[in-house]
Amino acid sequence: MLQANISRAFALALTGCACLAASLLMPAKSQAAAPLDTSRIASIGGDVTEILYALGFEPNIVAVDSTSVFPKQALQDKKSLGYMRALSTEGVLSVSPTLIIATEKAGPPEVIAALKESSVRYETIASPDSAEGIDVRVRAVANLLGVPGRGEETIQKVHSQLDALRQQRAAVKRPTRVLFLLSLQGGRAIAAGSGTAAHEVIALAGGANIASDLTGYKPLSDEAALALQPDVILIMDRNQQADGPKDSIEAQMAAFRGLSSTPAARDKRIYEVDGAALLQFGPRTAEAMLSLLKLLHPEIEAAKSGN
Repeated sequence: MLQANISRAFALALTGCACLAASLLMPAKSQAAAPLDTSRIASIGGDVTEILYALGFEPNIVAVDSTSVFPKQALQDKKSLGYMRALSTEGVLSVSPTLIIATEKAGPPEVIAALKESSVRYETIASPDSAEGIDVRVRAVANLLGVPGRGEETIQKVHSQLDALRQQRAAVKRPTRVLFLLSLQGGRAIAAGSGTAAHEVIALAGGANIASDLTGYKPLSDEAALALQPDVILIMDRNQQADGPKDSIEAQMAAFRGLSSTPAARDKRIYEVDGAALLQFGPRTAEAMLSLLKLLHPEIEAAKSGN
């Protein structure tokens, strides 16, 4: 009788251990386990918003962040969440989203942590700022929303533009020396160095970033600008910068003696570019880089036309 009781107790103990082991192996309950509800999407990041529109999910979007400048109606028709790096938990949740899709650059960290702890499903779209990263972004969003076919159609369009870019870039004999300015306002010139999306874009468009000794986006002095001697200066489209009065390019350049004394200024090769299209590595970036290549190397277009 005693032996039977011991055997029964030992069996129960083994059963308990097995249940504990099984519970440890089971994945923790997460937002990802809940059914996906796409009826009210909060889109954070201009690249994410562009992808959602390209995939046909415009009616599902209830709010976007301030970097979602394309399509134009996104900021006009949808509620604003503010700047993607300065979000508030209350602001995002106040639009009653059923799904939050955000770039990995969204912040601040404590707000993102709070949103992930909320009852609303939060998905991060992360990929490098590169031509390959466009595929990763589009495919990730399309697969999440259950429309992989639409995602592949969008990717194929991007690939055809990238193929055209590579073909024309092969004809570049000497990379154009480029200085990319994130802004030229308030007495400060902010230049794009290495490790930035602008640095990657310049190379893909057949240029050479002459501010590559800098890391990230850094202020540029008159002396440093003069020493760089760029052939071309690219400036972010002022319509995408902060609200308020904006001086003409000529007036801005006059305030920076170093920039106004460069070959780019002498040859009138100072251009405003669509930073959202170029730097967000979304569906429009390949086409924007192709346009930039033609801007940096007009001789290629001239050769194609026989002039």
